[in-house]
Amino acid sequence: MKAIRRFTVRTHLPESIAGLSRLATNLRWSWHPETKNLFRDLDPQAWAELNQDPVALLGSFDRQRLAELAADASIVARVQEATADLDEYLTQDRWFQQDYWGPSAGADAVPRPIAYFSPEFGITAVLPQYSGGLGILAGDHLKSASDLGVPVIGVGLLYQSGYFKQSLSRDAWQMETYPVLDPDNLPLTLLKEPDGSAALVTLPLPAGRTLHAQVWRADVGRVPLLLLDSNVPANDDTARSITDRLYGGEGDQRLQQELLLGMGGVRALRLHARLTGTGVPSVYHTNEGHAGFQGIERIEELMNEGLDWETALSSVRASTVFTTHTPVPAGIDRFDRALVEQFFRAGLAPNVPVENVLALGAEDYRGGNPSVHNMAVMGLRLGQRANGVAKLHGAVSREMFKGLWPGFDADEVPISSITNGVHAPTWVSDTVSARAIELFGASAVAGHDWQRVFDVPDEELWEMRRTLRRALIADVRARLRSSWRKRGASEAELAWTDAALDENVMTIGFARRVPTYKRLTLMLRDPARLKRLLTDPEHPVQLVVAGKSHPADEQGKLMIQQMVRFTDDPEVRHRIVFLPNYDIQMASTLMPGCDVWLNNPLRPLEACGTSGMKVAMNGGLNLSVLDGWWDEMYDGENGWAIPTASSAASSEERDDVEAAALYDLLEKELVPRFYGAESSDQAGAAGPSAASTDGIPHQWLAMVKHTMATLGPAMSADRMVQDYVQDLYRPAAEAGRLLDADDYARAREFAAWKTRVRDGFRSVVVEHVDSLGVSEEPQVGDELQVSAYVNLDGLSPKDVSVQAVYGRVTTKPSGAYEEDGLLDTDILELAPAQDLGDGRWQFTGALVIDRSGAFGYSVRVLPQHELLASPAEMALVVNAG
Repeated sequence: MKAIRRFTVRTHLPESIAGLSRLATNLRWSWHPETKNLFRDLDPQAWAELNQDPVALLGSFDRQRLAELAADASIVARVQEATADLDEYLTQDRWFQQDYWGPSAGADAVPRPIAYFSPEFGITAVLPQYSGGLGILAGDHLKSASDLGVPVIGVGLLYQSGYFKQSLSRDAWQMETYPVLDPDNLPLTLLKEPDGSAALVTLPLPAGRTLHAQVWRADVGRVPLLLLDSNVPANDDTARSITDRLYGGEGDQRLQQELLLGMGGVRALRLHARLTGTGVPSVYHTNEGHAGFQGIERIEELMNEGLDWETALSSVRASTVFTTHTPVPAGIDRFDRALVEQFFRAGLAPNVPVENVLALGAEDYRGGNPSVHNMAVMGLRLGQRANGVAKLHGAVSREMFKGLWPGFDADEVPISSITNGVHAPTWVSDTVSARAIELFGASAVAGHDWQRVFDVPDEELWEMRRTLRRALIADVRARLRSSWRKRGASEAELAWTDAALDENVMTIGFARRVPTYKRLTLMLRDPARLKRLLTDPEHPVQLVVAGKSHPADEQGKLMIQQMVRFTDDPEVRHRIVFLPNYDIQMASTLMPGCDVWLNNPLRPLEACGTSGMKVAMNGGLNLSVLDGWWDEMYDGENGWAIPTASSAASSEERDDVEAAALYDLLEKELVPRFYGAESSDQAGAAGPSAASTDGIPHQWLAMVKHTMATLGPAMSADRMVQDYVQDLYRPAAEAGRLLDADDYARAREFAAWKTRVRDGFRSVVVEHVDSLGVSEEPQVGDELQVSAYVNLDGLSPKDVSVQAVYGRVTTKPSGAYEEDGLLDTDILELAPAQDLGDGRWQFTGALVIDRSGAFGYSVRVLPQHELLASPAEMALVVNAG
C-alpha cells in the first residue's frame, strides 16, 4: 500500500544527550576523531551498517535506547565534553585572527566573508555531492578554512541524487543508479523566513516561467555551506529536475544549473546575510567556470543602483578570484551562444546589456569558436585575479588562454598558480594520528611538525604500515564479495575472495575518475609482463584499482571493462582487484593502506591531482608521471618519476614507451627496495646493501620518512588556504574596498580611465628606437642607453609604462619560438625624458648587458595604473617594430 501522506519525524533527544544533535549536524565530526568515536561507541554495529552516518544513527534509536544512553554517565560526560570542545572550536581565535588578520587589520578587524562557489563539495560520504577531485578539493578548502578561522562561506547546489552509484554487470560493464536523497535525513538545515516558511531564491526563465530554489545550510566546522535546491513545489516538473543530478543532463539543463549556482548563489548569499545578520562577502571566489554567472548577478545589482556597465564591471572584477582546474579546452563548459542569449533575453539581468554578457564569454581570438559561450573565458574576464592549481598547471593555463592577451608572451599572461593541498585531519589515518599523538603530543600533530617522523623507530613505522595494509585488505575483501554478489555470483563462487590480497605483499593503489587521459589501462599494456609481476613467487606485487567513468563517456566505460575483465582472471584475481563505487569512505581506507600510489596521466593533462598527497601523508610513496603537483615536489628521494615519452610520438608509441618504463621501475627499483633485496649497486645514494636481516626494508622506510617530513607541510590544505588568503583574497578584498568606497568613487574614476586608455591605445605608436654605447665587440657589463620615441596621441606618460624588454635571442625557429624571439627576459622601465609636442614623447633608460651570447632587446608600451593587478590585465600592448 502506498502512503497518501509523507513527513519526516525528527529524533527528540533527552536533555542530557541533546548535544548529540549539534555534533551530528556539524560536519566537523567527519575530521574530528573524538566525536566520530563517540558516535561509533553508541552502537558499533549500527554505525557500520549505516555507513558511519551520525544523523541516520540517531534516527535509528528508539525511545528505550535513547533513555539508556541518557542514563549512561560515561556517555553523558563524553557528549558534554565533545559539545564543549565544539563550542570552543567555533568561537576561539585561530590563525586568521591571531597571526594574520588581527595584528595588521586596524579598523577592519572583522572582515566580511569570502564566498567560495563550486559545483560540488566533497565533505563526507554522508553528503554525496561530489564526483571527484574538484569536489574533494572544495571540501578540503572549506575544512582548512574552518581550522584556520578564515571567514569563508561556501555556495553550491544540492543534487537530489548526487553523482551516481556505480556497480558492475556480469560482463564487467559500468552501471549507474541514482538513489534519491532526502534532505531531511541529511546533516542540513533549511534556511527559513521569520514566519517559518522556506526562504526562496527565484530566477526568471524563458517563456514566462520562473525557477524557484530553497537554500539548505550545512555547517562545515566554522564555515557555512549554502546549497540551492530546485526540488520545490512552486516549480513545474522541468524546473524541479534542474538540480536532480550532478553534471547531469545536456545543454539547457546544465546551463540552468550554472545560472542557479552563479546568479542564484549570489541571491542566496544575500538571503543568508539578511536572515542571519552576517555581512555580505568582500571576495567572490569561483572554483572553475561553472559559477561564472555570479559576476553578472553582481553587476546587475550595481547597475540597478545606477552605476554604468564599465563602473560595475570594474567593481566586480576587483573583488573576484577565478581558479581554473582544467588543462585541456575539452574540459571547459561551453554553451551554445544562442542558448545563453535566449535565457538572458528572458530578464535574468534586466539592467545588463545582453551583448555585454555574451562578449564576456566570447571566443573572439584566433582559433576560437564564435558560436559558443566559454565559461572559463568569462571567468577570466570577470576575475581580476586568476590562478591555476599547480606550478606546471599555471604554465599550461597561461599557454592555453594566451589568446585573450594578444601581443604578450605566454609567461606574462596574468594567471598565477597556487598548488592544491589536502586536509590532513581528514586524510591522515586515525591509526597514524593517534600514534603520533601518543609519541609526540597533540600540539606536535596540530602544528604539523612532520620532522618528528625521524624519531620513530623503523620497526614501529613498519608495523604501522602493516596495520594499515591489513585494514585495507579486510575492506577490499568485503567490497569484493559485495561487488561479485551484485554481478550475480553465488556464494559457492565467492570463497576465493577470502584470500584476495596478502598483507605481506607490496600494495599499489590506483583510484580516480576514468577519463581517457588518466590512462587507467596503461598498466595492462603488456598483460603477460604485469602477470609476472603479480604472481612472482618470491616478490609479488598486488594492485587495488577503483574509479568511475562519467555516464556519457563510453570510452571510459570500455577502459573499466577491460580492467575488470583482467582482474576477473582466476590466475591473478587474488593479486589485482577493481572496486566499484569509489568514494570518500573507500578512499579513507584505500589511501593509507597502499604502499605505492600509481598515477600515469598524459603529461601535462593533470591539473594537480591530490590523491598521491593523501597517500604520502600516511607513509606511502608515489610512482607517477611528472605532472600536476608531482612535477614540482618530486625530489628523487620521495618516490619515483615515470619518464615521459616525446610529445611528438603517437599516442600508441607514447603508451608503449611509458608502460615499459613503468614495468622497469617496478621490477628494478620498487620491488627490490620494498622487499629489502637490493644490491649495493641498486642502493646507490641510499647507502650500502639494503638486504634485510630483520625483515624490515630500512631503505624503503628511509624514503617514507623523508617523504613525510619534507612533503607534509607542502601538501597541506592549510598551506594552500593560507596562500589563497595572502596572495589572492586579501588583495582582492582591499581592491574591492578601495573601489567601492565613497559611493564607488574610485570605481567610477578607474572605469573612466580604462575607457579613455582603451580608446587612446588605438593611436599609440612606437615611432623610433635608438641606442648609444654599444661597441663593435660588446661585453657583459657594458651599458646601453636606450631612447624610445613614442606617439601617445591624447594619452599622458602617467597612463603608460614604456619598457625595454631584453634577453637571450633565438637564432632559429624552435617549436613555439620564432627566429629572433626574446627568451629569459628582463624589463627596464624607461622614463619620460622630453615632451616633443603633438603627443610625441622621448623615453630613456640605461640598460646593462648582463649575459653573453646572442643578446637583444625591444621596446613596448603598456597601460599603467595603480589599480591594475597586472600590466597585462587590459590586454593592451604596442610593440616596437
